Amino acid sequence: MNNMKKIIAILFMLGFCQCTDYLDIVPDNVATIDHAFRDKARAEQFLFTCYSYIPRNGLPQAPGRFDDFMWSHRGVDWLNQLQYIILRERNDANDPKLNYWSGTGGSTNLYIGIRDCNTFIERINEVVDLDLYEKKRWAAEVKFLKAYYHFYLLQMYGPIPIIKENLPVSADEEKVSVFREPVDDVFNYVIQLIDEAIPDLPLNIQNKVSEEGRITQPIALAMKAKILVTAASPLFNGNKDYKMLIDKRGVQLFNQTYDPGKWTKALLACKNAIDTCHMAGHQLYWYQPLKLSEETRLIAQVSQIVTDKWNCEHIWGTGHYSNSNLNEEFTIPPLDSKHNTFCRSVSVPTMKAVESFYSKNGVPINEDIYYDYQNRFDLTLTNQADSSYVQPNVVTAKLHLNREPRFYGSIGIDRGWWYGLGRFNEKDQWPINAMAGETSGPRGIERFSISGFFIKKLSNFNATYNNTSYITTKWDFPIIRLADLYLLYSEALNENLENPNPEVYHYVDLVRERAGLKGVVESWSTFSKQREKYLTKEGMREIIQQERSIELAFEEQRFWDVRRWGLATREFNQPVRGWYYQGEKTNEFYRVTVIDEVIYTTRDIFWPIRRYDLTVNPNLVQNLGW
Repeated sequence: MNNMKKIIAILFMLGFCQCTDYLDIVPDNVATIDHAFRDKARAEQFLFTCYSYIPRNGLPQAPGRFDDFMWSHRGVDWLNQLQYIILRERNDANDPKLNYWSGTGGSTNLYIGIRDCNTFIERINEVVDLDLYEKKRWAAEVKFLKAYYHFYLLQMYGPIPIIKENLPVSADEEKVSVFREPVDDVFNYVIQLIDEAIPDLPLNIQNKVSEEGRITQPIALAMKAKILVTAASPLFNGNKDYKMLIDKRGVQLFNQTYDPGKWTKALLACKNAIDTCHMAGHQLYWYQPLKLSEETRLIAQVSQIVTDKWNCEHIWGTGHYSNSNLNEEFTIPPLDSKHNTFCRSVSVPTMKAVESFYSKNGVPINEDIYYDYQNRFDLTLTNQADSSYVQPNVVTAKLHLNREPRFYGSIGIDRGWWYGLGRFNEKDQWPINAMAGETSGPRGIERFSISGFFIKKLSNFNATYNNTSYITTKWDFPIIRLADLYLLYSEALNENLENPNPEVYHYVDLVRERAGLKGVVESWSTFSKQREKYLTKEGMREIIQQERSIELAFEEQRFWDVRRWGLATREFNQPVRGWYYQGEKTNEFYRVTVIDEVIYTTRDIFWPIRRYDLTVNPNLVQNLGW
């Protein structure tokens, strides 16, 4: 067994092996490892190797895509089908899709990433031409990455093995056959690593050309806050659904008693992260163009918050710039006949996403006393007063009208407008005409929106077309941004109080103000059927959850949020709906249609461990239901 692992490890380090078993052992005396730490240049390459395992947020192989706000149809390429396969046909324990545990199914083996992080931490001090400051900083970055990879696996699988250090080649089978550890132990270890890393991380990136995206104190503290909020949330805090997940030692892997003290820890971490982010210069992004109306500015701002590269709101983003090109290819509709060669518009919003955005009065459309919710699918003729948001004098659904600016900035609707892509005169924007046979309608068996809607938010409006090709403006996909952190703080504070106080409202209101909305108190007390909803802990919890879902829509946050809130089996186990995209006439197109039926139960919340891995290591136990 040891000889085989040694052979596999050597092959991997020489670059001949793409993925191996999750607990490969790196021999202590492999020549290529010694070479890697011979000087600064080679050590820096190894540092970047440790970064290379960061999951590809912003692409179809990111689990965060698999929520109820975004959908892709069956006819597209395999990576785009993953959401359809997992949520409709369900995952497979023999060959799990996006198996980050052992690197199969279109994913990366994060345990190899952890192993490389361990090697780097163990050997960075051997580099002779690296000064002490850089040694400490690089080791701190890699400690954070090691923590993040453990956390990512924890979110996906629940209890996981903790790999504190690489085992020697001489380790016997008993030591190699590790156990999954209780979720609280994993959370504690992740936080310990981050705390060890923070003092040696820089407050800011000085060389933004070559180092943007590398770990800083604001990144570490923001992720610490998010991790502690996750630990305090119902999925991991006294979850009795997993009472029977007990390993072969008799150890219960999920705590069974709710601990309110976890929310106190999360609150302190959120406030510390916010203060440090402010100190480092992070602030909410406000798009301030020279010549745009306030209505169009607020709409254009929504996508720029995400796609204006490394802007002041981005605390941490992934620098895989191919993500920006692919996101735009997957989401932009053809708005001209020349666009057909690039635009595929296959990752699209669901009707549920469309209905979740607020009315123009800043409250849910089913609560707004002035919004005709019961007749929202009826047709109406638009007028000139609507022209900032939809084309005038056309027939569309009432659902498309009288909505908040983030709705029009996030979602492309039939008979709406698309700003940018070479058209920067707001009086001459691209019209979106999405019925069958129209410019933005379905083309062939692959290139169409199955819901009749499009995602605006994941494209930079400064991108454009020349006569033959699409020219992108590259951007980083945000992993965490300041608005996310503000809303985490409001959530943690609300959970720590009997009833919400003004500070809970304040941090939500900062996000709403930037979106062009009035504050929570004014909006609910004036426009909601539930005028006192914001006064109770339970009511404010719902408001914060919806605010997060709107503000962070299509940014791969809702998937993790809904799971940690303990709402996944309710929210994800619903039919996927949209307009009838094949309709050629108004009364055909504007028909609410069930696109797909989803089966999502408690077993689907956590990924299955591949059965082969359970065979290799008999000390592992499978997640419930698999």
